Amino acid sequence: MKTTIYSILIVFFLSLIVSCASGTTLVTGTQREATTEESVVIYTEPPANYEVIGIVTASSDAGMTEQGDLNYAIAELKRQAAKIGANGVILESVGTSNSGGVIMNYGIIVPVTAKNVSGKAIYVTDK
Repeated sequence: MKTTIYSILIVFFLSLIVSCASGTTLVTGTQREATTEESVVIYTEPPANYEVIGIVTASSDAGMTEQGDLNYAIAELKRQAAKIGANGVILESVGTSNSGGVIMNYGIIVPVTAKNVSGKAIYVTDK
């Protein structure tokens, strides 16, 4: 029993060490002064008046659940958009990818998956 609990704790702490959220930004329009991630709104449909600033992507395996992974990925997407002055992101894709695995006792490999999101970083001119 102690071995099982010990193994679970090791996997948990290893996942905290190697888990993270990462993102990229490709500026395709006019970059603006940086905003804050709190000011970035996620849109599933384009708003009425906006200007495309760039393309942003993010990935995370830092959550304890799939929803947690998605939450971290969306937060990173907002950070990437804010860096280039966006106040919105039109969400274009949400997916899952295999980001490796952790080897447990007796050679059992536990897969680690990541949530991936991407979209257009935009500046909404009339909210």
